Amino acid sequence: MIPQSGPTDPTCAFDEERAFPVHYDRLTIVMPVYNERATLRTALDRVLAVEMPLPTEVLVVDDGSTDGCLETIKDLVEEGSVRLVRQPVNQGKGAALQRGFAEAEGDLLTVLDADLEYDPADFPSLMKPILEGETRVVYGARSYGGHAAYSFWFVLGNKMLATVASMLFNAWLTDIETCLKVAPTTLWRKVAITSKGFGIEAEVTAKFLKLGERIFEVPISYRARGREEGKKIEWTDGLEAVWILIRVRVRRSSW
Repeated sequence: MIPQSGPTDPTCAFDEERAFPVHYDRLTIVMPVYNERATLRTALDRVLAVEMPLPTEVLVVDDGSTDGCLETIKDLVEEGSVRLVRQPVNQGKGAALQRGFAEAEGDLLTVLDADLEYDPADFPSLMKPILEGETRVVYGARSYGGHAAYSFWFVLGNKMLATVASMLFNAWLTDIETCLKVAPTTLWRKVAITSKGFGIEAEVTAKFLKLGERIFEVPISYRARGREEGKKIEWTDGLEAVWILIRVRVRRSSW
C-alpha cells in the first residue's frame, strides 16, 4: 500500500487532523454497461465469487444496450444476485454512472467496467485502508508489464496525466485513469460528474483533490485490451483529460 499526500494548497480545505469514519454498512459496485455481451456474464461471475469484507450490492446500469447482453445475466437479476437499472436511451458512461450513484444503496461505492481488464479480487485490499480509518478514497494503481500495457504511448500518456494532476493539486499520484476507485457514496454524489467519456476519471480525481481528499494508492493487477478486443481510447482523450484537470483546478467555485 502506497500512502499518498493530499493537496496542501490553501484553496483545498484539507484538514490533517480530521478523523475518517471507519464504520460502513454496505458496498455498492456500479457496473456501467453498453453492448458488452461477450464479457458481461464473466465479469459478474468474477465479482460474485469474491469474498468481500462488507455486504455488497452489485448494480448494473444498462445504457441502452442493443446486443442482447442483458439476456446473459437474466438469471442473476431474477435471483437477486445482481440489481439492474436501465437508461431509456444511450446517454454515455457519465450519465450511466450518475444514475448508478443516485440508485446505490451502499454507503461505500466503487466502479467496475465489464471489459475484464480489472480483477474484482483486488477490492478487499482496496477497501482495507478505508475500513481501518486511514483515508476516505483509495485508488487501484496499475503496474505496466508486457501483458498489461496496451502500448508504449498508452502507458506514457497515463503517467503524464498522473504527473499533471499531481503538479496542479500539489499531491503525488501514479495512476488517475484507473477504473478501480473506492470512496463513500456521498462523496461520489458530491463531485457531480459532467463528463460523458474518458474524461470521467480526470474529472473525478480533480474534484476529489480539490475537496481536500487524501488519496491512497494500492497496487492492483491489470490486463489491457487491444483494439481487436474493443479498446476505444484515443490520444485526443488524453488532451481532454488535461483540460479537465486544469479547468477544475482554476475555477474559484467548487467546480
